[in-house]
Amino acid sequence: MPLLQDKIMPWLKKLGWFGFFFFLIKGLLWIIIPYLIGKGIWK
Repeated sequence: MPLLQDKIMPWLKKLGWFGFFFFLIKGLLWIIIPYLIGKGIWK
C-alpha cells in the first residue's frame, strides 16, 4: 500500500503522541456522550 506509507505515515509522525491521544479521546467521547444521553444519565 504505497498510499498508506506516502500520505498517512508522515502525518502520524508529525502529530505524535499528543495527536494520537487527542483523536482517541475525541472519538471515545463521540461514542460515550450519545450513549449517556440515550440512557438518561446526562441531561
